Amino acid sequence: MKELFAARREKLRRAMRARGLDALLISRAANRFYLSGFELHDPQCNESAGRLVITADGRDWLATDARYLDAAARLWDKERIFIYNGSGARDLHGLLRRCGSRVGLEADGVSLAFARELAAAGPGLFWEAADGLTEKLRLIKDPLEVAALEKSFALNHKLLEWVQGELTPGRSEAELSWEVERFFRENGASELAFANIVAVGKNAALPHAVPGRDRITENCPVLIDVGCRVDDYCSDQTRTFWVGDRPAPHFERAFALVREAQEAALAAMRPGLPLRQAYALARAVFERAGEEKAFTHGLGHGVGLETHEAPSLSPRAEGVLEPGMTVTVEPGLYYPQWGGVRWEYTVLVEEDGVRIL
Repeated sequence: MKELFAARREKLRRAMRARGLDALLISRAANRFYLSGFELHDPQCNESAGRLVITADGRDWLATDARYLDAAARLWDKERIFIYNGSGARDLHGLLRRCGSRVGLEADGVSLAFARELAAAGPGLFWEAADGLTEKLRLIKDPLEVAALEKSFALNHKLLEWVQGELTPGRSEAELSWEVERFFRENGASELAFANIVAVGKNAALPHAVPGRDRITENCPVLIDVGCRVDDYCSDQTRTFWVGDRPAPHFERAFALVREAQEAALAAMRPGLPLRQAYALARAVFERAGEEKAFTHGLGHGVGLETHEAPSLSPRAEGVLEPGMTVTVEPGLYYPQWGGVRWEYTVLVEEDGVRIL
């Protein structure tokens, strides 16, 4: 694995040289892990387990605080570990001065307060936003990443088969959410990929509903959007079920349209297809049915170390599908009067099309 991480850093280094950067400060946790294997999760949004300093000359640093020294030394040359105090900005400024003068910063990965502290630490450094350099590498999954994703999604499929037998009237959203989490953990997941979405009845009209006290009733929709993490990689799938033996006509119509929209996109998805075109194909199904206003989000997003990562399948997306990308395909229709329907697959883009994970 050390060789794999080193190879990724070398690819990043080539992109840095093309930009004329002497160093790049990696602050986003997923990028740090992708390039070093160190600490995928930071404790909370106002804390950091550390940062990487990637240099054009190859003398990289893993910067962290004393709490993580032993963990860092297990996978990084101890002579290239930099220990800082507090938020680290002033100490990091001194380290970066030793690496050159033109430094790239992940602008979307640091707070304004941290950036100001870096700037106030002294002269001699020229900062520029350098977002997306690592994310561009992460777009294309290598064979080890694909293998981890396949394991994560295999467990997700197992969960979605099991959960159908748990959809019984009287059970609350929160109770079912807990059973989902327990199933994942007892069957090989290290954690949830994101907070479970379990939405009963009208709550299914909320794309990111929070499980609460509402209970399943006879003849009602239940939307379940869940994911787990296996071998550090996430899964993400949504299914919408009807509990009872008499699906309402409005539910059946919405369900059929959602599946038709998904199939329209999947049938066309292959390398070279513009990202926004995948969205347009699904939306066209809803437009023909006069239901496009009930489709309130993009068609999909990347999945990997993070549940939501590049690329995006939206009307504003730039670029095309490429082999090795993993993206969700999740059209949905939402109606505050009664609920909604979403059906989600995550697919791997291959040379001749896409494969459902």
